[in-house]
Amino acid sequence: MPLRIKLKPHEKIIIGGAVVKNGSGKTELTIENNVPLLREKDVLTAEHADTPCKRIYLVIQLMYLEQSELTRHHKTYWKLVRDIIEAAPSTTNLVHSISEKISVADYFGALKLAKKLIAYEQEVTDHVRRTSGL
Repeated sequence: MPLRIKLKPHEKIIIGGAVVKNGSGKTELTIENNVPLLREKDVLTAEHADTPCKRIYLVIQLMYLEQSELTRHHKTYWKLVRDIIEAAPSTTNLVHSISEKISVADYFGALKLAKKLIAYEQEVTDHVRRTSGL
């Protein structure tokens, strides 16, 4: 089933590993086959992966976009997961759900859950700052 994507002026999108930048007008693309696809707003760069949960998102993003490097990315993912669960056991259920998606190669679904993990991390960080007076 084709996927229709509408791009705003100058919006970028990754399609099958290629970065595509729209021109000055609105554009509609039809993707006819199944390829990894990420809109610019969903892409996290290494420079912005500045928290443990963002690093988990980044490695899942790499699994999704660089499937030729899955072994390396999976190894990194499991190390990050062990570290986050040890530091914040309250993330266990969400991390488990993400890991289930990864185990069936649903990397896009795992990315959506990883966004929730980042939001939870932010909530916890904000709570600690408020309660500790930082």
